[in-house]
Amino acid sequence: MAQLPDVKPIVAEKSNPALADASLSATPRAFKIKTLITWLVLLSLLFSLFGKMGLQWDLIEQKLPFLLGLRLSPDGFIQGAALTLLITACSMFFCLLLGLITALGRMSDNAVAFGCATFYASLFRGTPLLVQVLIIYLALPQAGIVLGALSSGIIALSLNYGAYLAETIRSGVLSVPRGQKEAAMALGLSPWTVAVHVTAPQALRIIIPPAGSMFISMLKDSSLVSLMGLWELNFLAQSYGRSTYRYMEMLATAAAIYWIMSIVFELIQSRLERRFGQGYRR
Repeated sequence: MAQLPDVKPIVAEKSNPALADASLSATPRAFKIKTLITWLVLLSLLFSLFGKMGLQWDLIEQKLPFLLGLRLSPDGFIQGAALTLLITACSMFFCLLLGLITALGRMSDNAVAFGCATFYASLFRGTPLLVQVLIIYLALPQAGIVLGALSSGIIALSLNYGAYLAETIRSGVLSVPRGQKEAAMALGLSPWTVAVHVTAPQALRIIIPPAGSMFISMLKDSSLVSLMGLWELNFLAQSYGRSTYRYMEMLATAAAIYWIMSIVFELIQSRLERRFGQGYRR
């Protein structure tokens, strides 16, 4: 008769909380180390690929301060990545306001509010962002409404992404079980307290991941304002590429800067996800 293996070490390990906690803490640490090594290997392969293209690194070093926005434009205004971040930050603020108001209208029992919210969302989700930018900047002057390039870009990005964000907010609010609100109301809490302290924290767990992806897309779509002559990152990269006939250096540098800014947004998003998902960790 075959002898069964000795299971005492396994049982001892499971019965010892200290050993179990150590193994659980070691697993995420090992995963992070392996992920970091993978990133370093892929980055080294990417750098070696660009190194074989014969890039003029001195040209990149010369133009990098302008692309980053460390130098002002000839008219004394910010340019490059600094202007890109300004446009994105302003657009995010107004986008949040529009998205919240539209989401409330979509969930309203008032027919007028519901109709206005659905009309706005359908209009700006159903037309391309590029067309909206051109209409606001080039077509509105025919109606006597003249807007600057910066304000036109911010308005276009806010209106477009606000329509998408409204649906994300609405889905997050509707994902909260109705019993949560009813239980809070039964305790005598005011509707404002229920919305802020009961519904919002649970809805944000659902809202943050897609909203973070939209804000990263907004960061990259801010390059469309280069069509209006703003000296943001994409505009400068193309201008320097035309003047030096070295498009690869300038466009690759701009892509790297966009990537770094996106990574910062991703880290903020990840931190917010951990903050509002503490009660749902596996």
